[in-house]
Amino acid sequence: MFIDTHTHLYVEQFDDDRKEIVQRALDAGVKQLLLPNIDADSCTPLLKMVSDFPGVCYPMMGLHPCSVDENYEEQLLRIEAAFDKSQIIAIGEIGIDLYWDKSTLPLQIEAFRRQVQQALQLQLPIVIHARDSFGELFEQLDDLNCAELTGVFHCFTGGLQEAKKILDYGGFMMGIGGVSTFKNSGLDKVLSEIDPSHLILETDAPYLAPVPYRGKRNESAYIPLIASNLSEIYGISEEEIGKITSANAYRLFPKLNRLLNKETL
Repeated sequence: MFIDTHTHLYVEQFDDDRKEIVQRALDAGVKQLLLPNIDADSCTPLLKMVSDFPGVCYPMMGLHPCSVDENYEEQLLRIEAAFDKSQIIAIGEIGIDLYWDKSTLPLQIEAFRRQVQQALQLQLPIVIHARDSFGELFEQLDDLNCAELTGVFHCFTGGLQEAKKILDYGGFMMGIGGVSTFKNSGLDKVLSEIDPSHLILETDAPYLAPVPYRGKRNESAYIPLIASNLSEIYGISEEEIGKITSANAYRLFPKLNRLLNKETL
């Protein structure tokens, strides 16, 4: 069994075949799909998908750093208003992105810090987006980190130094997706130095499809391709990778565990 811990299946790229996409994931052994929010406008389609696929889809709510602008506080209020309509299992995705727009860095930092505090108040993990921004994020986490703060650096693409820094915080894991299957990513060398007990699987669909679908629309059914690549790196079976990473996900997202147990009663 697998869990896709980060997939945007509610976006318009899946409007024509969403039901089929979910069924393909289930047929591939991907039993839970965790949906990270993007902005205030994406709350409605995200929550509709959670409602349409109970027991499969679970919401994570936050403001993506690429959606942060001078009106970010208004967006956060709208997102927070959606909390009562869902059983959110994490705050995300949040973070800092300096690839697209460096000018909003001060606002991105403000939005990030505010959402970290919210996660601590709600006792929820955070889902971190980091693009060209490890240094800036580490500077914030050096100040904010505490025993109660947990989360994941989603779509991890850093080096061994960044990986060790993340794990040194104590409560964080790394989300591994399709980039790990890219021949020149170098992630195989990094991951070989990291115990799989620190990893969870993700697609980030519709983006970053693994080989052999690189450049095409990604989907949650491709999780086993990522697991297969990790099985080669660690010299253990694909099934064992699924078992380890699913256990990691349940540990990182305790509310998911509670909701699943409640549903099976």
